[in-house]
Amino acid sequence: MKKLLAGAAISALTATSAFGMGHGAPVTIGVILGFTGPIESLTPDMAAGAELAVAEANASGNFLMGKEILTERADSTCVDASAATAAAERLITASEVVAIMGADCSGVTTAVANNVAIPNGVVMVSPSATSPALSEIDDNGLFFRTAPSDARQGQVIAEILGERGVTDIAVTYTNNDYGKGLADAFEAAFTAAGGSVSITAAHEDGKGDYSAEVGALSAAGSDTLAVFGYVDQGGRGIIQSSLDSGAFDTFVLGDGMIGDSLTEALGSDIDGTYGTAPGATGDAFTFFDAMAKANGIEGDGPYRGESYDAAALIILAMQAGGEATREAVAQNLLNVANAPGVPIGPGQLGVALQLLEAGVNINYQGATGVELIGPGEAAGAYIEYEVIGGVLTPIGNR
Repeated sequence: MKKLLAGAAISALTATSAFGMGHGAPVTIGVILGFTGPIESLTPDMAAGAELAVAEANASGNFLMGKEILTERADSTCVDASAATAAAERLITASEVVAIMGADCSGVTTAVANNVAIPNGVVMVSPSATSPALSEIDDNGLFFRTAPSDARQGQVIAEILGERGVTDIAVTYTNNDYGKGLADAFEAAFTAAGGSVSITAAHEDGKGDYSAEVGALSAAGSDTLAVFGYVDQGGRGIIQSSLDSGAFDTFVLGDGMIGDSLTEALGSDIDGTYGTAPGATGDAFTFFDAMAKANGIEGDGPYRGESYDAAALIILAMQAGGEATREAVAQNLLNVANAPGVPIGPGQLGVALQLLEAGVNINYQGATGVELIGPGEAAGAYIEYEVIGGVLTPIGNR
């Protein structure tokens, strides 16, 4: 039954909805992600994941007695705060979106939240902004994320290095809020556990040659290099230059480097490379992954499940509030995300909508085991990856 619902979802998204036409104007959710920029290979599947949740709700006919949900995409660029802010302003003022699924990268997410979303009373649910600083913004209860903070990722990576017997490492990070936040969290955890960081150095994205940066990193004397950058930008450039010069052949990756485009470019040359990204394993994620692939989301990159869950939370919050308004999202999102209530997994949005309409509490767990533990904070889990035979392969869950 779930497979039939999932199979109907995409066609419902692209076709005119008969039930939506008869129940007032549609409601629009904004989807703001870096469709251009340093993670552009990841965002198409992230957007499609969010749109899959919308399609599933529409196909059920149970959202606010048949009201139709639309999505509108906008480009955050991942790195240009001004462009992301302007894109969000268009969504909020011109398109009058009820909430935003996004943004993606931490710097632009902070800019959009502080400059546009919070002043206009619009909830943002980011699937991938992981900077620890986002836990401290004055958000008026309007900012959430379905991926955990890098404060936790830094600890997880340090634990993995300890288990692998690595005691000394060089670190490079993309020069922005995300990169520095993860580098700081990792260094604190690694040194507290007795490890040594020989050098920590920022790199800029958009350069054609990273030989100078790699030379400085190599000169510090470590055999292993941690790369906390972006898979389609400077992070990959650092790795390529390291391979070309022979400076490093073992790399540790943060979540921004986990993506199919990395192994498509470098293949088995980086076998033995390992790293982490937020995500889940288990039956719920396995079901989501099959549902996503059945609906044309073919990639295995991170944040697909987190994007589905972010959009689902927005939809369910409106249903819980009984109206398609910004206020309903803000007032009800935490309630639908956490216990007590009937557990809801992926592919069960139609059931969840029926339960909420009947006044029954739900506990949305979704594809990634959603649990919101504080302002702008998700408990979350991490998948450990290793490049084996030129393929990013999940090898464990943390």
